[in-house]
Amino acid sequence: PLFIILATCVQLPIITVLVWLNVSCNSVEQKIYVELNNTVPCVRLLNATHQIGCQSSISGDTGVIHVLESEADLEWPLSKGPNPPYMVLLESSLFTRSIMMKMKNESNRVAGVAVVVPNTSPPEFSPHTTCPNENTGVYSDNYGPNLAHCNTTVWNPRGNGLSYEEFDFPVFSLKEDNETEFIKQCYLDHNRAVNGSAPQYPLCAMQLFSHMHAVTNTPTCMRRNDINFSINPEMVCDPLGDYNVWGSIRPYNDTVFGHKENESVVIAAARLDSRAFFWEVSTGAEGSVSGFVTLLAAAQALREVTHAAPPTRNILFAFFQGETFDYIGSSRMVYDMENGKFVIDLDNIHSVLEIGQVAVHSGTNLFLHSDPVSRRNNTVNDENLVNNLQSSTAGLGFLLVEPNVSQPLPPSSLQRFLRAQPIPGIVLADHESAFNNRYYESFYDNAANLNLTYPSDLSPEEQLEFVTDTAKSLTDVATVVARALYKQAGGDESLSDTLASIKKVLGYLGLHCFVFFCLLEPSPPEYYVGVAMSSTPTRLVQYLLANLTGAATNLTQSQCMYSYLWVQGIVPPNSTERDSFCVRASVRLTKAVSPAFELGEYASKDYSTWTESRWKFIKARIFLVASRDLEMLTLGVGVAVLFTSLLVTYFISTKADVLFSSTREPASAAY
Repeated sequence: PLFIILATCVQLPIITVLVWLNVSCNSVEQKIYVELNNTVPCVRLLNATHQIGCQSSISGDTGVIHVLESEADLEWPLSKGPNPPYMVLLESSLFTRSIMMKMKNESNRVAGVAVVVPNTSPPEFSPHTTCPNENTGVYSDNYGPNLAHCNTTVWNPRGNGLSYEEFDFPVFSLKEDNETEFIKQCYLDHNRAVNGSAPQYPLCAMQLFSHMHAVTNTPTCMRRNDINFSINPEMVCDPLGDYNVWGSIRPYNDTVFGHKENESVVIAAARLDSRAFFWEVSTGAEGSVSGFVTLLAAAQALREVTHAAPPTRNILFAFFQGETFDYIGSSRMVYDMENGKFVIDLDNIHSVLEIGQVAVHSGTNLFLHSDPVSRRNNTVNDENLVNNLQSSTAGLGFLLVEPNVSQPLPPSSLQRFLRAQPIPGIVLADHESAFNNRYYESFYDNAANLNLTYPSDLSPEEQLEFVTDTAKSLTDVATVVARALYKQAGGDESLSDTLASIKKVLGYLGLHCFVFFCLLEPSPPEYYVGVAMSSTPTRLVQYLLANLTGAATNLTQSQCMYSYLWVQGIVPPNSTERDSFCVRASVRLTKAVSPAFELGEYASKDYSTWTESRWKFIKARIFLVASRDLEMLTLGVGVAVLFTSLLVTYFISTKADVLFSSTREPASAAY
């Protein structure tokens, strides 16, 4: 007890006692717990109607570790095991909907789940839904009802929907490293049942902290954000959002908004974001990176020819954030165009070419997806764009074909433009119907999914310069996109065939940068849109687009402002440092936050309403837990010592005048 420790330290200065207590407590905690550093949680997200994700109790959830070896082994933590609740440790091959839903239904015996993510990928895994963004696209009961909700084409048949389930216990991912091996060894030493008998105490336990502040849905959490009872009110959730990146071959005055007379614009679009079941481990190699690096390379290929022979129409490159969560970025740009808050409006748009997933080929063809409803109603004419694309493949070894059957557009930003106004548009993708991507919106959509491999004898510096087969393939796709955009914008067709993307752009500045690491970034960028505005991918794409399409100037870094960006170039010969210079480019950032939050319509059915819950801290640790009997005995002894100490202290204080009295000297006689 604290008072006993203080009583023994009455001769010491109070500051010394407190410092000693702090050091003592820390050392005791370190001896009890082993902190786990390489963990990533599943967090809570909310929308207009419900909440998804995972969370722990406010004090963290604790359970005895059980290593799941097969689905049949679930019997031990769910019913047979004598020491519930259990913290289930499972390999990624067992991270399936069937197993997770069984544990969810018996959550009173499951304290949490830890998933070991291996260095190799399973045959397939997608925690997303089978029909991404099905309620916020163009197809509805009023527009192509037979095509709505993936009635004719299931785009992601591998999707198990785990990312959209709610779990009342924490779920963390662990890397396949020494920490995980230590946990497994702790389980083998203390928890493993022998011949069906219960293991003996002490048992190895795990504690996970991931308590989420927001509950119920977005309207509820946003209303609580507005309740201010203190000087520093505590927010419970934040809208998902970032910035869209856009630029054009002819600059616009970014202070003059609305319709531009006699202006026609071809939009070339791609999305920047991805997601995974676990927070901030979204690699999105095929899902997003393959599309936007192809568009970056196409923009670079167009720079010289559009300066030398400008096309009659402008070309606007748009990179949308938050598309995974009900088209946040594209819906915001369309909203701004409709309300005179963008440099052009919808009537200025001539056509749209969107680059989707283009890196995983099932054959030699790529596919041109269009909207069958608008084509059937003759409200738009996509034929010119289709012809320009198909005629741009000369000498490249593959064809662009339209799907054989009438089917809707795949999940794409183009749907949000069509929802506002009929506009000719094509989505370029590597799949005819269902996605070729076996790891759509999962942490396995990484470099291995794109077959990005390097010869073993290359140094890290040499890998930066090495052009992989995937980069070569995407270079051809970028070349087609550049040629088609130039033709679609009214450029000289005799010059379009001379356009070619540079392989090194897609080698280093493209795939290696965004899949492995880029420039000074120590790890791959994270493509979850999040709530922190201007994320790493956004800034990288902004500066790369400026570098690839802008013009270098002689301005210094202090003078490089407004529409100018200070960028890094290549490493000159006989040097170890990159050249840096100021680039003048028409590249801008605009908000990619759902209009629902601008309008205060938190229950909107027209716009994305996704928010992310806030939390205090995320932590995981393991320790040995004693038996209940031993804990009760320890508690009893502690209580007995407490009361004994109180009695002794009371007795000493009542008899203090006797126990601590000293013999008095006789008083001096007074004369």
